[in-house]
Amino acid sequence: MTQTVAAIDCGTNSIRLLVADLDADGRLHDRDRRMRIVRLGEAVDATGMISEAALQRAFLACDEFAEVIESFAATKVRFVATSASRDAKNRQVFVDGVRARLALEPEVIPGEVEAALSFDGATSGLPSDATAPFLMVDIGGGSTEFVLGRDAPQQSISVDMGCVRMTERFLASDPPTTDQIRAVTEFIDELIGIAAQQVDLGAAKTLIGLAGSVTTVAAIALELPEYDPHRIHGARVSRAQVHAIAKQLLAMTRTQRASMPVMHEGRVDVIAGGAVIL
Repeated sequence: MTQTVAAIDCGTNSIRLLVADLDADGRLHDRDRRMRIVRLGEAVDATGMISEAALQRAFLACDEFAEVIESFAATKVRFVATSASRDAKNRQVFVDGVRARLALEPEVIPGEVEAALSFDGATSGLPSDATAPFLMVDIGGGSTEFVLGRDAPQQSISVDMGCVRMTERFLASDPPTTDQIRAVTEFIDELIGIAAQQVDLGAAKTLIGLAGSVTTVAAIALELPEYDPHRIHGARVSRAQVHAIAKQLLAMTRTQRASMPVMHEGRVDVIAGGAVIL
């Protein structure tokens, strides 16, 4: 028997909806998939609060998603929220607003749960020639998850560095100055060193990157004429390409980044911060 299910993932920068049919064998068949940039974590790193403007952007997306879910008559719906919601002092306002719009209880999940869910999703569709162990790196807006494993997560950690957080804290100029780039690089290196104490990063044979910063870097590396998720998914990008693209993005102005054909307008401000992490 097939049932229609829906999942909403609310991060620091974006909120995503997936509506799918779940068949008797446990396979998902997409019915609707959409993403909105709401920047829920805007200034949370500095203020500890989700701003009223960010709340309204998120609630507007929730209103849209509620209509979509109802139109497909989904029987099971899950809503998970991550870094910005974990950090915010006023997260209950966000939780109450989501509950009122979607008639469900949103889950503000800890970083370890986020890491496990990301790993399960990332490894479920790997090509047969992918070599384990896998290191999954999920670069969000407020945090980055590192997970090492084979068939299941074996070691994981969530650290407070994401594309929004790094941009707001370090990359204020347009384009960033040499001192700003040095500061953010040193900070990221320090946090990766902390992550390496808990996750054996060097044991990985395959690195799997997740989320918008990674897919945008991949799109640039592939020289796509427009953002194409089907061509980006599963693409292989070399370390040299990542370094070159990060350097390129850091040297560009906001206007120059916005003119790139694969650049989503909601990532223009924060893509350089995400690329440096990668």
